[in-house]
Amino acid sequence: MNLKFKLALFRWSQKLKVFNYWLSAHVIFGILRVLRLLPAEAATNFIDAAARKIGPLMGRHRVAMINLRKAYPEKPEEELQLIARDMWGSMARLTAEYVFLDAIFDYDPHSETPGLIEVQGREIFERIRDESDRPHIFFTAHTGNFELLPICAATFDLNVTALFRPPNNPYVAKKILGARRTNMGHLVPSKAGAAWSLASVLNTNGNVGMLVDQKFHRGLPSIFFDRPCKTNPLLAKLARQYDCDVYPARCIRLPGGRFRLELEEKMELPRDETGAVDIARTVQLVNDKVESWVREYPGQWMWFHKRWNA
Repeated sequence: MNLKFKLALFRWSQKLKVFNYWLSAHVIFGILRVLRLLPAEAATNFIDAAARKIGPLMGRHRVAMINLRKAYPEKPEEELQLIARDMWGSMARLTAEYVFLDAIFDYDPHSETPGLIEVQGREIFERIRDESDRPHIFFTAHTGNFELLPICAATFDLNVTALFRPPNNPYVAKKILGARRTNMGHLVPSKAGAAWSLASVLNTNGNVGMLVDQKFHRGLPSIFFDRPCKTNPLLAKLARQYDCDVYPARCIRLPGGRFRLELEEKMELPRDETGAVDIARTVQLVNDKVESWVREYPGQWMWFHKRWNA
């Protein structure tokens, strides 16, 4: 096979890849347009039910089941399959909820009438808002509708710059980025230069938000569900450099299409002999926090990404 033919084959494969991205993105956009025609509750219930049937037929279901068996070797296969179906339903709801963010996020800190959103840790939000003389880091995981957390922060006049990983599909990434910019404040894509962008925010006593539960090939060795994995040390390095407080936050799905957003008190970060934040131990502390969340609501976490080394 000569070089010219190889180059032609490579170009065609790239064109096919782009076409597949375009096609799958427009299928997704078409589904979302149809969902817009339905009431929010009916739309999310419909896509939840559909995903529970379609999800197990997808290739990513195999990854999810491998991960679940690693995390819960003591659980029977039937229970693991149930957790996986719950996950597909939760992830499908997350997709549909992009369409209905304005209808879903009805939290009013001044209202006495409960809505779809309840907030635990209101006093922490208010205290952080008044601490304009120091930087803060918030972290969360891919559980519940984690996209609601920065919207909640904005409700308390907290400006949070969030680090996020765009989807591989560039058409979907562009659409999601547009929605996030409209509803969720400043965003920093997870790529080269992201650390400098977050550092500049913290250097001016700003607030940073991070998702911390994905595999990072150049990360530090750590443990998650009693298994070795690689974890991005960026949060720990920033906390060490700027000596800022670190707060865990999460979203929990509740029955009836409701949500509880929880902001926990700041973590006591481990220190080394010099008094500086210990990076390796902080990485593990964050992993342990995320694991406790996942164990509490396993069906709300994104099991289909490759978190472990093997």
